[in-house]
Amino acid sequence: MDTLQIIVLAIVQGFTEFLPISSSAHLILVPVFTGWADQGQAFDVALHMGSLAAVVIYFWQDIRNMLVAWAKSLVTRQQTQDSKLAWAVGLGTIPVGLAGLTFNDYIELNMRGAEIIGATSIIFGLLLWYADWVGKRSRDEHAMTWKDVLVIGCAQAIALIPGTSRSGITMTAALMMGLTRSAAARFSFLLSVPTIVLSGGLKGVELIKSETPVDWVAMLVGTILSGIAAYLCIHYFLKLLERMGMLPFVVYRVLLGLFIFAGIYVLGLDFSAS
Repeated sequence: MDTLQIIVLAIVQGFTEFLPISSSAHLILVPVFTGWADQGQAFDVALHMGSLAAVVIYFWQDIRNMLVAWAKSLVTRQQTQDSKLAWAVGLGTIPVGLAGLTFNDYIELNMRGAEIIGATSIIFGLLLWYADWVGKRSRDEHAMTWKDVLVIGCAQAIALIPGTSRSGITMTAALMMGLTRSAAARFSFLLSVPTIVLSGGLKGVELIKSETPVDWVAMLVGTILSGIAAYLCIHYFLKLLERMGMLPFVVYRVLLGLFIFAGIYVLGLDFSAS
């Protein structure tokens, strides 16, 4: 990969990983319109590690408090807000872990087509709008019940389908369960930590087994740029979310889906080459 490709892909991944607009859809579009070859799985893993570093750094104080409280709860059997949130993140990760182990190969082989990405962009975009419209937005992440956590966790498993958006579907479920926009976003971001670790670890094992050649310089640069972009995205998204709501992202998703379909059936673009 050349320098421009590394920079563009890293920034695209970093900004779209935590917005409810699907990073997978955007990473498919970039090679289509630039003529670049596929960046490879190893580089994708590096970009996700950058996003992981960003969310851990941004929420480090919260994560630290949660881990300490969780460890204490194992000894004292008493729960605090932080320990409950830590348990919630763990429970919410189980469905996507099980679904990934069960359906990962099938999804990789059968559900990465542009039509699916276009459809999921539109369908789950409209579902996000509906959740934002009807949700009561009356509770924060510390007031979640185990039912809320399980629903959000199961929703996250659906995001294995490309174009769905992990952050988008988890925020949708959280809004439907009555969380505020900011609380839905914060829990979605915290939930991303073990999810990215699991998916990155799974792909890392696959790469080691395949003995794929690795461009370490490209991976390092991509990781750093992706992390910076993701950090800025998290910061400004949380700052502006309550004011602007989800509608701008819904409109963007619908237009993106329509654009993909137009590219396939009107312009004749070959998305399968990406």
